[in-house]
Amino acid sequence: NPDAVILDLMLPDVNGYAVCEELRRISPFMPIIMLTGSDEEADVVRGLDAGANDYIAKPLDVEKLLSLVRVWMPA
Repeated sequence: NPDAVILDLMLPDVNGYAVCEELRRISPFMPIIMLTGSDEEADVVRGLDAGANDYIAKPLDVEKLLSLVRVWMPA
């Protein structure tokens, strides 16, 4: 089992929201960070409602992503 998941919404065969919901069902406490190209408020809300702990829009800010991983996975 992974310690955390960084999840994109645009997956080849399945919707990222559905994957997030399934991951949350299987592992209720695992950190899930959505990383996607959409920063529309409705998409952010939908991602968080699907179970993501946080949501970051592309273009990727590596420092922000690393900071979120540190927040959700403290040492």
